[in-house]
Amino acid sequence: MAGLDSLIGRALAFGIPAALGVAAFVYAETLKQPPAEAAVKRPSLPVRVLTMQPVPVLPRLSGYGTVSPAREWHAVARVAGDIVESDAGLAAGALVAADTVLFRIDDSDLRLSLAQMDAQIAAADVKDDTLAASLDIARADLELARAELARQERLAEQGVAARAGLDAARRQELSARAQVTGLENERRLATAEREVVLSQKATVARALDFTEIRAPYDLRITEVTATEGQYVGAGQTLLAAEGVAAAEVPARFPLGHIGPLLRLAGGGAEVADLKARVRLTAPGHDVTWKARVVRVGDAIDSGTQSATVVVRVEDPLGQAAAGERPPLRRNMFVEVLLIGPQTERLVAPADAVWDGTALVVGADDTLQKRPVSVAFTMGDLAVIDSGLEPGDRLVITSPTVAVPGMQVKPIEDSARMTALAAEALGQSAPAGGGAGSGQGRNKSGEAGK
Repeated sequence: MAGLDSLIGRALAFGIPAALGVAAFVYAETLKQPPAEAAVKRPSLPVRVLTMQPVPVLPRLSGYGTVSPAREWHAVARVAGDIVESDAGLAAGALVAADTVLFRIDDSDLRLSLAQMDAQIAAADVKDDTLAASLDIARADLELARAELARQERLAEQGVAARAGLDAARRQELSARAQVTGLENERRLATAEREVVLSQKATVARALDFTEIRAPYDLRITEVTATEGQYVGAGQTLLAAEGVAAAEVPARFPLGHIGPLLRLAGGGAEVADLKARVRLTAPGHDVTWKARVVRVGDAIDSGTQSATVVVRVEDPLGQAAAGERPPLRRNMFVEVLLIGPQTERLVAPADAVWDGTALVVGADDTLQKRPVSVAFTMGDLAVIDSGLEPGDRLVITSPTVAVPGMQVKPIEDSARMTALAAEALGQSAPAGGGAGSGQGRNKSGEAGK
């Protein structure tokens, strides 16, 4: 019995480790075989898209500048004297109607000079009459002397006249002729002197008109430098003012931005052909004035590399409404919009196109990279030049990993498309008009390359 137990013990001592070894070998072999393939399908990545369709676009470009009056005027004294009268309402900021008398300068000395000249002219008239009468007598005397000389010459030819009589007749004729010549010269000199006095009188009379200074057109006073009772010299400035009929804004636009706008306008359009608007951002609302382009600056600002376009607003004072629309005043900082003709183009969020590339969803719902050219940008909106076609599905949210060929789930963002269409026309987006897909560009607009 003891031998049997010993035999069983030795068998177990040998068999159990052997069985464990065989089991370990079999398990190791199973580890060398690959696991059965599981049919795992990753879910498609959802992305927001816009289906490209042409929309009405009002191309525009914004610049900024300060308001200045279209015309400025300075009242300058053209004669010297004391100011004897001035308009009671003369003060900085006051409005003055055209033809209002602003100042009167004492004209007593000028009127005295006119009286003296009138007396000189009257004396010249009397002298001229006297010389005319004397000249008539001298001419008659000359005729008699010539007749006597002719008679003496005939007698001398007949030999019946003495030489002394002929010489006397000749001297008499010469004397009479000299008298006529002297009177004629004196009369011409008197006439010239009279013309000088008349010219001086006209100068004084013109200076007399300058003693009254009137507003040439409707004005707003900006500075008054003279008052009633003050002596002023010729050439002294009495006040400064500006016209209220129109205001101008020299606005600056970055180089290279106006060209794309003109190309969108087409037909060889020039800057003067563009419409213009002036906009002032006020608390709670924006105020806009119609304007027109009047000229383009002749120089480029070296510091900002910008060009100047001057626009004009007519009758800014007449358009003012208390509490709603302020009058355009000097030094107001405003935005100027240059607007081209309306057209239909494909548009996209400006940040959906980067480095000339955009993501689109293909027919099989996979991502595709597409080279895209932008003609013009306006704030957060890009006007497409080429690379996209109607019906293309443009991705407006960037996937975490943008891999061409990636399977995606496109979700149409119709609210964003509505907002883009409104922005393309310069209108406010409807309430809840879609969230932006990222950082927008500046509102001044950037030209596409």
